[in-house]
Amino acid sequence: MTRPEVLRRRIANLEANLRVLRGLAAYTLDDFLASPERYGAAERFLQLAIEAINDMAAHLAADEDWGGFERTRDLVEIFYRRGLVDQELAERWQRMIGFRNLLVHEYLEIDRRRVYRVLQENLGDLEALSRVFVRFL
Repeated sequence: MTRPEVLRRRIANLEANLRVLRGLAAYTLDDFLASPERYGAAERFLQLAIEAINDMAAHLAADEDWGGFERTRDLVEIFYRRGLVDQELAERWQRMIGFRNLLVHEYLEIDRRRVYRVLQENLGDLEALSRVFVRFL
């Protein structure tokens, strides 16, 4: 059985990260790109937000005994099969996992314009996934 305090801590962390990310999204592209502090913070807070989503998913899948998983991407399929996310949100989550991997493993090749685009277009995806986990509190 999932312990609500585990989810509460991670949801609170995710919400704090999203507040920072929304602030960074308010900058113009030129102002964002001109500041290593801004784009560096955006990269890190996006990574942490995606990690929080994936961590909550792993906890739920393990605690609720929903079947084994080897990779984070497997969690998306588990949540989709259980009807917790629809196909569109599952696909967006898969893209987030890929973006997180880019941030962590391909950090020398990060396109800062893409980071800015994620800030402008995809914070709602993180919010939608957060609502999936709130249901388990």
